[in-house]
Amino acid sequence: MSNDFSEKTAETGNFIKCKDCGANLKYLPGTPYLNCEYCGAKNEIESEQYTEIIENDFESFLNEKAHAEDKQEISTVKCTNCAASTTLKPNVTACNCPYCDTPLVIQNASTSTIIKPSYVLPFKIDRKKSTELFVSWAGGLWFAPNKIKEYAQHSAEKLSGIYMPYWTYDTNTVTHYTGMRGVYYYVTETYTDSQGKSQTRQVRRTNWFPASGTVYNEFDDVLIVSSKSLPEKLANDLEPWDLNELTAYNDQYLSGFISESYQVDLKTGFEKAKERIQPVIKSAVANDIGGDEQQITTLNSSYNDITFKHILLPVWLSSYRYKDKVYRFLVNARTGEVQGERPYSAGKIAALVIAIVVIVGTILYFASKNKGG
Repeated sequence: MSNDFSEKTAETGNFIKCKDCGANLKYLPGTPYLNCEYCGAKNEIESEQYTEIIENDFESFLNEKAHAEDKQEISTVKCTNCAASTTLKPNVTACNCPYCDTPLVIQNASTSTIIKPSYVLPFKIDRKKSTELFVSWAGGLWFAPNKIKEYAQHSAEKLSGIYMPYWTYDTNTVTHYTGMRGVYYYVTETYTDSQGKSQTRQVRRTNWFPASGTVYNEFDDVLIVSSKSLPEKLANDLEPWDLNELTAYNDQYLSGFISESYQVDLKTGFEKAKERIQPVIKSAVANDIGGDEQQITTLNSSYNDITFKHILLPVWLSSYRYKDKVYRFLVNARTGEVQGERPYSAGKIAALVIAIVVIVGTILYFASKNKGG
């Protein structure tokens, strides 16, 4: 990996100039200040003490499309190595992919119009603390190659702060269902034991009865990552987020960080939200059916009062290359939760299997010897 990863990716970031010396100001995680690393000046971010969260009506927004003030034009370039899409800032001439460190071909950038984010969770955990968290996480991985901690330390030093785009959805659901309710009962069964004696035992059986009904569910802030640059599971595993601390979108919180734009549109995002809430609906149906076992035959859900928000959430991200494969890791910059991809050591796994076989073989050997004696 190149040694100038941090400097190159910073060119895709957002910056505000220091009024005192003209250098780039960076938002100082966990504070209400923009910090100048050159002259030490601190500029307070002007923000309201209380942010009123306004939900947008989903259907109205789709039908009316979006008003001009709700949109912004962005330029993105797709990485030829990992297929991640990086949002570029004006006048960027060179940068590396923050997801795999591959140089990006800026000439291949495309322009599009998107919905502006309305709210943001500012960075709370800084790069130093995130580095410590990741190195600790990597050091605790089972069956990892011996050099993994060395790779982790090297990669963590080049963490990139990225604001990832998310949709949140609220909805009330009404679900009509049909199914079967299973109720246990027991019968006495006669059998012959190994000594040839007749014995009795209780055997469980199940009576099935038809069931149908309607369940109601309310969902608030169903969170859907709207970037395709990262594996969805990794992003989901960073949850939960302290969404009660959302603040109104302000460019100053983004200063010094990269901000990604969504690649999953509003409508597609809601389809993903329906997938995420489906297990909750099924659980409610199973509880409504009752009995000892449940079978769900049909489900018919309607989604009412759908609202949404477009928000940015803070993530520290880096990657390392091991045996020609890129592994990415993320740190939730609010809670410190670490998630990542990792390699396994075939040698360590083989050694464990051999050890288990030896132990089991030894136990069986002595057991048979004692039995024979």
